[in-house]
Amino acid sequence: MNPHFRALVRRATKLGVHVIDRCNLTVFFVKGQEDLPEFLRDNQVEVVASLPCYSKENVDKQRGSGTFDESIRALLKLNELGYGKEGTGLELNLVYNPVGPHLPPSQTKLEKDYKEILSQDFGIVFNRLYTITNMPIKRYTKYLKAFGQLESYENLLFESFNPATLDGLMCRNTLSVSWDGKLYDCDFNQMLGMQMRNGKPLTIFDASWDTLKNFQILTADHCFGCTAGCGSSCQGALS
Repeated sequence: MNPHFRALVRRATKLGVHVIDRCNLTVFFVKGQEDLPEFLRDNQVEVVASLPCYSKENVDKQRGSGTFDESIRALLKLNELGYGKEGTGLELNLVYNPVGPHLPPSQTKLEKDYKEILSQDFGIVFNRLYTITNMPIKRYTKYLKAFGQLESYENLLFESFNPATLDGLMCRNTLSVSWDGKLYDCDFNQMLGMQMRNGKPLTIFDASWDTLKNFQILTADHCFGCTAGCGSSCQGALS
């Protein structure tokens, strides 16, 4: 939705950068974005798309009425352009996150179920499924509070801590950069305003490898969301 999105993608791909577009599939039906699938294909952009379930009832319950049908139409369009198909080089990956306050199931098993059902019901193919844990921050915190489930969900995350996930945490090798250049350890810290600091707030304009290589990551209770069960990252389960 950023007006400079396409210019940024074009310039990044010219530099040989691998670009990933993490998107909500319904964006393809927003006015002015109708040709976005073709743009992504022409620039060899990997698509990581949110589809919280293969069930229409569950998706519409979580994202709003009509979301599932639009998502299916978008996936069929991407398949038509070559996305998710062997030999095209056009990666199409889906993201699952639980509808309720519980941990994601096995990523391997759920990916198998997604592929079987989407292929059987709609003829849709894709490359990988990533399972992501819901973070108890911002809007989801308000949702859990409204139903009296915040404390029990936070306890579930604490009690499900898995030390085997620590080496793969995205905050150890990835930075989140806001629109104005501010640096964060991850996008969850960005949503919470937990900006990286070294005596002063850090931005992309004054940071260097020497500044960041031994930097201490800012943590809080929400970090248990990434370390619970099989773990959670931008590329799904960690263990």
